[in-house]
Amino acid sequence: MAKEKNPNNKTVAENRKARFSYEVLDTYEAGLALTGTEVKSLRQGQANIQESYASAEGGEIWLINSYIPEYLQGNRFNHEPRRRRKLLLNKREMARLAQGVEREGMTMVPLKIYFNDRGRAKLLLAIARGKKLHDKRETAKQRDWGRERARLLKERG
Repeated sequence: MAKEKNPNNKTVAENRKARFSYEVLDTYEAGLALTGTEVKSLRQGQANIQESYASAEGGEIWLINSYIPEYLQGNRFNHEPRRRRKLLLNKREMARLAQGVEREGMTMVPLKIYFNDRGRAKLLLAIARGKKLHDKRETAKQRDWGRERARLLKERG
């Protein structure tokens, strides 16, 4: 799993439901090919990746159905809010992602959009397998037991 190196990284959008609905196997950090108004909108902290996913088409990886609202001062130079955005990965990573999705029946799920130390917009992309209903129930049980255990330990001192 990729960890953030600097706590000052600004998270713009996070897909919190993804870790509940999918079993995350591996993560990749990908750049985003954005227009100027999209970057300004992201800097204002506006984005939504809840219903988005990534797809391998024509040897490239695309982020589909992500929502970055129009920049209010953008005038005629504004972007389309739900356009497809190209993900910037090296060839080896693209091949590994495409093969995993094709062969093993997995999916590429965006986990979060953030700005790195250099001020570049990055996407944390996970290769994941969908959980069944009983797996989701087990995850909920584990989470509830963790909370209960922490509460009990806190009461005892």
